[in-house]
Amino acid sequence: MSNVLNRFYDEDELEHNESAETSEKYLSFLIDKQYYAFHINDVREIIEMQDITPVPEFPDYAKGIINLRGILIPIIDVRLRFCKTEMDYNERTCIIILNLKEIEVGFIVDTVDEVLDIDNESIAPVPKLSDTKTRKFIKGVGKTPKKIVMLLDAQKMLNDEEIKSLDFDGEDPELIAAE
Repeated sequence: MSNVLNRFYDEDELEHNESAETSEKYLSFLIDKQYYAFHINDVREIIEMQDITPVPEFPDYAKGIINLRGILIPIIDVRLRFCKTEMDYNERTCIIILNLKEIEVGFIVDTVDEVLDIDNESIAPVPKLSDTKTRKFIKGVGKTPKKIVMLLDAQKMLNDEEIKSLDFDGEDPELIAAE
């Protein structure tokens, strides 16, 4: 899964020119047949689905935690965060690890699509037609020749209180993982 990001970083070194000033790179993924994307700078890595340890009293959309190379990562199901129907995970389901306000959080997505280069002129504001719960997470709508992508503001996926409740800083990770 990290090959998508590795290819991006290799290409980025070769293509760093004036077009970088007029476009941004986004990691696109699918949720319920709709394209969404996080800015590539927010993405730490992409991993395959792993066994998730449930944590009592986590919100419904927080599936639990995983131990990733000795670091406890809270896992959020994006479908549930967006109030969509829960889906069984399969071989295409992935976890995108983001850095949110100094903690790493994993977001379960149906499948990762690709790294997109979207011109700033091709980003439209969020339509005001709907007042869905998902709208607060979207910072713009990216238009590419092949698709329309909802550009998510990673830092708004969880508010400060939610991040604080998911942060294990100061806790004994072995004790939490053993529960």
